Amino acid sequence: MSEFAGKVVVITGGAQGIGSCMARMFAQAGAHVCIFDLQPNPYFVGDLSNEADLQAFAAKVLAEHGRVDFLINNAAPLFKGLPDCTWQEFNYALQVGVAAPYMLTRLFMQHFAPGAAIVNISSSRDRMSMPATEAYTAAKGGIAALTHALAVSLAGRVRVNSISPGWIETRGATYSGADVLQHPAARVGTPEDIAEMALFLCSAKAGFITGENICIDGGMTRQMIYHGDHGWSYKV
Repeated sequence: MSEFAGKVVVITGGAQGIGSCMARMFAQAGAHVCIFDLQPNPYFVGDLSNEADLQAFAAKVLAEHGRVDFLINNAAPLFKGLPDCTWQEFNYALQVGVAAPYMLTRLFMQHFAPGAAIVNISSSRDRMSMPATEAYTAAKGGIAALTHALAVSLAGRVRVNSISPGWIETRGATYSGADVLQHPAARVGTPEDIAEMALFLCSAKAGFITGENICIDGGMTRQMIYHGDHGWSYKV
């Protein structure tokens, strides 16, 4: 029997993409999966930036299950930045990407089961950037820092780790040529790459891991890129 059989797993942003893959894999392992998403899903449709929705969701989970074994904060903030991201949009990104994970942790704090774990989904953009992504990048950097803060505050009760995905193809497209070869792993990532790590971090095998951020990006953030080296060129 799977060690996840009968466990209660909360997944935000679980209706699509990486979140949907994690929900499917936890369910296949016998867990009770509680999804929070703006998109239609079988459990709870709501807005992570709305405190009343967070409270209603937490109340539903606890009324039905009485505890939480694993909390996966996966919902994606807005992918916007200079010059088109407004004050309201920037704050919305931080609410979804940082404030909601904090608040859900607080709402479930007295109800985490023994051996509980939190997995936050950050991004390789927590350490590198492209232009005009400030709202998304700030939220992902925030959740990476929140991870080690929560790990210390919840020490001895809940392990808290984060995953920083790189390029993960969630729509089924296939790639070849430079898109693939630029990765030291020689391929683009899949949702399963992230879901497998999430399940591992929630498992007893990861019992000595907390406060960590694990980057899963095919090695992209480890290679040095300079104009003229190894076929790379910068076009002005």
